[in-house]
Amino acid sequence: MKTAVSVDDALMEQADLAARDLGLSRSALVAEALRVFLRQRRQALITEQLNRVYADEPSPVERRLVRRLKTKLPAQDAW
Repeated sequence: MKTAVSVDDALMEQADLAARDLGLSRSALVAEALRVFLRQRRQALITEQLNRVYADEPSPVERRLVRRLKTKLPAQDAW
């Protein structure tokens, strides 16, 4: 799909140099940059969701499990 975007001249010059160094066309470089950006964004969103889930208080099942484990583990000796 052809798409027109406005990009700062200095940024486009850097992109053209990078594309040339990598042996890519400008379009291929931009497409790869978008793929990488979107993958990183998706991973960041997943991490954010996981952080929210694990930041919550433990569920009743988790609390019971912890209590059960504490009663079954041997007591720590004081030094």
